[in-house]
Amino acid sequence: MIGAIASRLRRLRDDQRGVTLLEFALVSPALILTIMGIGDLAYQSYLRSVTRGVLEKAARSASVGTLNSTDLDTYIAAQMSAINAKNGTTSVTKKSYYNFSRVGKPEKITTDTAPLGSYNVGDCYEDANGNGSYDAAGGTTGLGNADDIVYYEVTVSMPRMFPMAKLLGWNATQSATATTMVRNQPWANQNKPTTKCT
Repeated sequence: MIGAIASRLRRLRDDQRGVTLLEFALVSPALILTIMGIGDLAYQSYLRSVTRGVLEKAARSASVGTLNSTDLDTYIAAQMSAINAKNGTTSVTKKSYYNFSRVGKPEKITTDTAPLGSYNVGDCYEDANGNGSYDAAGGTTGLGNADDIVYYEVTVSMPRMFPMAKLLGWNATQSATATTMVRNQPWANQNKPTTKCT
């Protein structure tokens, strides 16, 4: 009887049936998670590419005066409608600047009094957006005028395609942002910023 048990144990030990299933069960979670992660990153790259293409075409049309600000927003919304139909949202930012060197910077201080390097009473500045006050975030909302530099930013956000985001510590929503800067065509004289002093 002990010999029969030992014989059965030896046969069980040497039996290779089902090993593949066990190995697959150990490897498959990591494999599936990796495939979903690659798919998610690929889809985000696709979103960024589509968003950039739509933005570039809209910015070129706006720079020659074909689209106004409202038309540009409508065009981008129409082009992104297939993506937005899957619970996505699209936001558009447009800011115009006098020249490339001022993009994203405060209004230029032309006469600086102590303390130097920051705006204070007694300083003169270029009122680039024409609102009569110094702005640390320069630029004017919208498409600007002839020969102005327009900074465009389009962000599309939507739920992730795969449910593995929580397992990897990722946000459940993915976003893709495209930006570009385009100089408007010189169809008229560019308005020079006025200098204001306080």
